[in-house]
Amino acid sequence: QVQLVESGGGQVQVGESLRLSCTASGRTFRNNAMGWFRQAPGKEREFVASIDSSGRSTVYGDIAKGRFTISRDNARNMLFLQMNSLKVEDTAVYYCAVDVSGARVSIHRIQYWGQGTQVTVSS
Repeated sequence: QVQLVESGGGQVQVGESLRLSCTASGRTFRNNAMGWFRQAPGKEREFVASIDSSGRSTVYGDIAKGRFTISRDNARNMLFLQMNSLKVEDTAVYYCAVDVSGARVSIHRIQYWGQGTQVTVSS
């Protein structure tokens, strides 16, 4: 049974940092692109960041550029998101995702989703 389990969320103040982790089990995803999405209350799920299967190529949504860094450890089947300079508007549930392709994630091609981890940023 494939599982993606996110961790590392929590409540922080504006300007602080968090590091999210996603641990995959049930199979290896070394051939799949992985990424992060987020969803705030009353809003659609939006793209945050993507990393290709090798870990060498990354893509960021505008909301993440310059502040967030995505990385992966294929040996441990894990995905990470380092979030710096957090803003109130970053408050959302953050989801780990696995794409069917190896290049980059697209919300329309997600094969597996995690259950999400809550990030709350307060002023």
